[in-house]
Amino acid sequence: MLGEMSPLFLNLTAVIALLPAVIVSFRQPPRRDLVYWSVMLVALAGPAAWVFFRDSAGWQTGLSTALWITVVVCMIIQIVVAAISDPASKLTPLLLPYLLLLAILASIWGQAHSRPLESHVPLAWIGTHIAISVITYGLITVAATASLAAMFQERALKAKKVSALSRLLPSVADSERLVVRLLLAAEIILAAGLATGMATLYVATGDILVFDHKTVLTIAVFIVVALLLIVHFRTGVRGKAAARLVLLAYLLFSLGYPGVKFVTDILLA
Repeated sequence: MLGEMSPLFLNLTAVIALLPAVIVSFRQPPRRDLVYWSVMLVALAGPAAWVFFRDSAGWQTGLSTALWITVVVCMIIQIVVAAISDPASKLTPLLLPYLLLLAILASIWGQAHSRPLESHVPLAWIGTHIAISVITYGLITVAATASLAAMFQERALKAKKVSALSRLLPSVADSERLVVRLLLAAEIILAAGLATGMATLYVATGDILVFDHKTVLTIAVFIVVALLLIVHFRTGVRGKAAARLVLLAYLLFSLGYPGVKFVTDILLA
């Protein structure tokens, strides 16, 4: 009985671990103090422990695992960028509730069809490719959050009305700087991901590129992010136009990563 309850208990603990960080993210005024770092580390430790427990016997390819990995990677990226930049720590009122929602959905779909990863490619090679992919997705997720923050702040400025939420978020200028830096990092890592993906495919099948849904959407993300960065550095595009492009890149990547798993594991199961 205990063995049966243990996974359920760990899953519930992983979800609950995010709640203090969600609550603290809405403090007025926002600040990076001992309380902030404590709840952020708890929010990382709970999901990370659950992912380690459920995948210790072998990497699972299901939607639930993809969502939990997204939560863990986004928490790591948020903690790192918040340690480097004070404005980045103010993204938590948008990011943490979203990650809590992902954790709840991952728990709901935890019993969906899943299978261990099987490949003729060396584990270290394919592991590197998976790590690059999820880090890229995490960076674009946090960048999309910063874009939303810029949109909220821009709307508040136009309305000449400061809301409770706008007091918590970074300024428009700070948000846009975060977006550019995160997208630069994502584009570099995504390029490496595409390269390792093609190499992995070549070792496994002898083909360099297969134009399936995931590949097409990933290449589309790479192009959109590249165009956004080029236009930004050449013309200084910002505001809603830039934010919409970032959100488009996030949408495309979501369709290519958890989106495909949702179709195969939930709709077609």
